[in-house]
Amino acid sequence: MNAIDVSHLRKRFGAVTAVDDVSFTVPQGIVFGLLGPNGAGKSTMIKILTTLAQPTSGSAQVAGFDVRRNALEVRRRIGYVPQQQSADPDLSGYENLLVFARLYGIGGAQQRQRILEALELMDLGDARHRLVRHYSGGMIRRLEIAQSMLNDPEVLFMDEPTLGLDPLARHMVWDRVAKLRRTYETTIFLTTHYMDEAETLCDIVAFLHQGCLKAYGKPAELTAQYRPGADLDDLFIALTGRPAAKSVAS
Repeated sequence: MNAIDVSHLRKRFGAVTAVDDVSFTVPQGIVFGLLGPNGAGKSTMIKILTTLAQPTSGSAQVAGFDVRRNALEVRRRIGYVPQQQSADPDLSGYENLLVFARLYGIGGAQQRQRILEALELMDLGDARHRLVRHYSGGMIRRLEIAQSMLNDPEVLFMDEPTLGLDPLARHMVWDRVAKLRRTYETTIFLTTHYMDEAETLCDIVAFLHQGCLKAYGKPAELTAQYRPGADLDDLFIALTGRPAAKSVAS
């Protein structure tokens, strides 16, 4: 069974079609990257797959459940790290995770164990009692990943996980994403318009442009099909007609 199946998915906002007849699959246990420029439809797609938005037509299944008919079952099996900061700056790291543990219905002896394990996994154990307002941007992002892992999700969605982070923070997030995949065999679905991020993390990528699926496959195979010696930046320009976003130099 695939972790995600998307079939002829469309999402319209009035006269604007944000996602236009898109179909793809995401095998279990991989890191999948949905790539494209701003406005390509990436965030709309991730909102549909996390049940935060309803598709206009077509279908999608996540962890074996339909996002429309079985939204609650989908939510029980996923984690979600949105673009916008979700951690409360006036709480400590531990307190933030405690709030999420209660929302997930995790109690008793399991609660503290899950929280401490998530903090250690994200290398935040020593900072667990510090107020989040004193965390760096990278630490906040890792805390949000820890929050999303408390319910042991089958699929973890991350929307632009390193947007605005400095090079060190970006690489620390990359390391933790790779560790999640290795340790828990979690399927990770991320959106990004940084091609170096996609090349570093992703087993399979799909390109969206103006709501349409332009390419799908393994990064090395896609670039080789386009031109020997090409990279994802070259392919991005060919598919979208514009250069990819550049991260802070690392």
